[in-house]
Amino acid sequence: MNPFQMMKRRSLLVVVLVGFVALWFPISPDGGQIHAVEPSSAILREQGDGLMRNVEEMVAHGGMGDAKAIVHHCGEATRFAKAIIKHLPLSDAHGPDAVTSLNEVIRQCGRVSDIGIHADPGQLLNPATKARTAAQESMKLLGLMKTNKG
Repeated sequence: MNPFQMMKRRSLLVVVLVGFVALWFPISPDGGQIHAVEPSSAILREQGDGLMRNVEEMVAHGGMGDAKAIVHHCGEATRFAKAIIKHLPLSDAHGPDAVTSLNEVIRQCGRVSDIGIHADPGQLLNPATKARTAAQESMKLLGLMKTNKG
């Protein structure tokens, strides 16, 4: 075998090995820096989804006249609002405004609980709607609001 053929085989071997290394250890386009998602943002997103789900169901049950369900979902919305306040990072620019809106959710849901399940569902619907509006505002401020594209 002549030296030229040996070099050709070695270069092919090197190319193949480099290809395997590239497949096993991918290099990211941003210079190899790995950006981890903040655990608090994942928690906030999960808590925000729970809050919005409960306030929407709360108002929907108000339209159906189910006072017991309104009170239940309002209690869950309060729990989620408190959890969001607890996990809210202090460095967030809209944090104070979001906390104000979340405290409004808690206050309006407190009104719903004070009125109770034996009241007329229409009477529960006003504070429940105000709680939903405050929850939507807080999610917009935190950038967690899902937008409908369609």
